[in-house]
Amino acid sequence: MDTYRQGNNACSMRTPLSAMAEAFEELLEISKANQKGSEEEMRLDTFCDACSFVSVLFGCLGLAFKFAELEYVSKVRDLKEASRTYDTIEDILELDVANDTVKTPGSLSRNLRRVRQGLDLIRALFEQFLSTEEYSLKEAASTAYAQVCAPYHSWTIRTAVAAGMYALPTRDQLLLRLNETDQSAEKKMRRYISAALPVIEYIDKLYLSRNIILDW
Repeated sequence: MDTYRQGNNACSMRTPLSAMAEAFEELLEISKANQKGSEEEMRLDTFCDACSFVSVLFGCLGLAFKFAELEYVSKVRDLKEASRTYDTIEDILELDVANDTVKTPGSLSRNLRRVRQGLDLIRALFEQFLSTEEYSLKEAASTAYAQVCAPYHSWTIRTAVAAGMYALPTRDQLLLRLNETDQSAEKKMRRYISAALPVIEYIDKLYLSRNIILDW
């Protein structure tokens, strides 16, 4: 009975932030191996599984990030479906390069680019959130959005996002939704930042190595 209870307690400690951090630390190992000359490529299904954990966080942010949640979730779903046919993220890029459809709406390469943007948005949000305890979630989210997404969005979307920022939960409300304290959240957010940034750079390099400029 005691062993059973201990097992249940261990499982209950795995929060959305824990799952995100662990999943991206696994992806980080693949990107590190590749940088060291390994021929190991990032499996598309593994990448999608890691990205799916981020969807939970978008859901916790409410109306302001609804645009990001809807786009992000749909793109991850499309890539996951594609993983039944294509083994790696390199494979889908090669396909679209060959067909000249990298930037075509609905293409897998475009979907990957949008998912990568979502990962970077959360990375920037965490960095702003952790920069000072006095920083509200609205301030952190506004700064992160301005850095990562705003340059690529129309005036209409930017205006809608700005209005939605007032509906964001408070710092304490977000931590409660994530089942975290300030201290536990900080550790896990920093783990995600450290792991996600090299993965984002890994994806960027795949585009750049194929002479695809990252201004879209």
